[in-house]
Amino acid sequence: MMIYDDIFSWDGWGGKLRLASGKCKLRIYDESRDQSSGSVLLRPIVVISKDIGKESMSIRSCSGHIATLVTQRFGIDPRRMLWVEYYAASEYGIGKVHKIPERFDIVEFTWHDGKAIEPRWRPISPMMLDTVRKMVAGW
Repeated sequence: MMIYDDIFSWDGWGGKLRLASGKCKLRIYDESRDQSSGSVLLRPIVVISKDIGKESMSIRSCSGHIATLVTQRFGIDPRRMLWVEYYAASEYGIGKVHKIPERFDIVEFTWHDGKAIEPRWRPISPMMLDTVRKMVAGW
């Protein structure tokens, strides 16, 4: 069940300088609220983030900061959360001849005093890929 689908803004650090502040698209799903599957998931909260364009910091460069804020603002237990970064397919060059395929990355964090640190990216498993693709439909 989707519990959030909007632009998520974060303040950076550095006081008035607001270093690394930005925005991203964010969707949060709570699969524990879907009683039809009958299965119990170890990490039922799926958070999917997506860059909104060049006018904002990239989600990759601020992933730990964003994850920390999301868990705090939405009361999410990080041990029960799967963090996914979604990068849509894109084209570039004259005539758009160069293509970058869409990509889904799972990000694992080390949590220390409620803060996400040491992000580690890995490709999403084929088993989870279909589920997450349905979650990002329409983005």
